[in-house]
Amino acid sequence: MGSVDTSLHKHTSGRAAKFASSHESPHPLILYGGWFCPFVQRSWITLHEKRIPHQYFEINPYHKDPEFLKLNPRGLVPTLAVPMDRQGNKQKPLYESQVICEYLDEVYDDEAQHGRDLLPRGKEDAYLRAKCRIWIDHISTRIIPAFYRFMQHTEDKAYSLDEARQEFLGHIKTFVEALDPQGPFFLGERFSMVDIMLAPWLCRMFLFDVYKGGVGIPEEGQAGKDEEVWKRWSKWAKAVGERESVQDTLSDRDQYIDAYRRYAEDKTQSQVGQATRSGRGLP
Repeated sequence: MGSVDTSLHKHTSGRAAKFASSHESPHPLILYGGWFCPFVQRSWITLHEKRIPHQYFEINPYHKDPEFLKLNPRGLVPTLAVPMDRQGNKQKPLYESQVICEYLDEVYDDEAQHGRDLLPRGKEDAYLRAKCRIWIDHISTRIIPAFYRFMQHTEDKAYSLDEARQEFLGHIKTFVEALDPQGPFFLGERFSMVDIMLAPWLCRMFLFDVYKGGVGIPEEGQAGKDEEVWKRWSKWAKAVGERESVQDTLSDRDQYIDAYRRYAEDKTQSQVGQATRSGRGLP
């Protein structure tokens, strides 16, 4: 029997399996990923949104292939193998999900072929681009660490479950206040990189209902002075959660429930889990 982490399901399922199978043929641009990883899903959503031809290669990061480690010695997913010549015989790696997403958005910039930019660019959009990056940073340095702190709470922690819950919800409320008032997305009608950066954790919030007694977002009409905040959140969450690129990169819920049991019990050996456990920033 494998250790806590190596017992993960080895393959995608549901709509993600269909999307993966449609990109299994060899291609010089390769995304190495794991179905369970929200950072991988960021990159996958971007590839989907931009309609970028690529190969998706599923790996188990707890059984790292030597060839993969040659490409990325850190052994983390996502890793993007980027072709350096027209034949695709030479490749160089990119990693860190935000870096990968911005690279793909910048390189595949033909609007007719790849759709509108996900991160506003051009001198006239300099302020809007800067604003997006501010809130991407808020997601990465506030919301996501609070998600894992909440998910990994156990009775022996120095903080209570409710303290973890309120910290997480507080960072979400701050994010909501920065959303375009009408929406449905962060920039209004335009789906953007900001939405992509949070989408995978939105899709995993149901796990708090499974493991932590609920996420704690008030029911409609029960939020008091925060009623409009949570109404706006619901509008954003519905629009992002139903986005085709988001749905097509999700596996079946049962697999996430199984995978995140390790986080809920604070037994995961993932680098994210270890960082949260030790109080360090995410890797």
